[in-house]
Amino acid sequence: MPFAQSRAAGLAATAALVAACATSSPIAVPEAPASLRAPAGQKLFLEAQATGVQIYECAPKADQPGTFEWAFRGPEANLADRAGNTIGRHYGGPTWEANDGSKVVADVKARDPGPKASAIPWLLLSARSSWGYGVMAKTASIQRLNTVGGIAPTTACDAGSVKQMARVPYTATYYFYSAP
Repeated sequence: MPFAQSRAAGLAATAALVAACATSSPIAVPEAPASLRAPAGQKLFLEAQATGVQIYECAPKADQPGTFEWAFRGPEANLADRAGNTIGRHYGGPTWEANDGSKVVADVKARDPGPKASAIPWLLLSARSSWGYGVMAKTASIQRLNTVGGIAPTTACDAGSVKQMARVPYTATYYFYSAP
């Protein structure tokens, strides 16, 4: 597809996403521990419900020869708006990609165990890089809150199960912030 057509398709998808967000009720800045709040001046522009899996692999512990652990490998999740419409996906990097093709890769800045020991931690992430002209390109910070599930398996991980993969279901709400 020629660049002009590709860019036009991307802009049309972004316009549809923005229109869908604009017609729903306004997004309120969520309650979060102080360490997980977006930096001052950043503006909340997108809320996404993630449904997917956290992927773990049984692997030798790097610092303890002869012992093994479930090592985190990455997420795979669909992102949806409040109405349940798919707006993108989340995968290793960690990367968030909108349907318009724009992407953001982020690094963890802070973590909090959250209120449920049975769920993955809550996070504040800072954008490391972004691509495209769409909605994700303007992301400066991301919060992962309201997590359910996704923790490492409690089943045995030993020499007999090395390289075995486990896909643990999880849900979370991601909040995206833009720089001032």
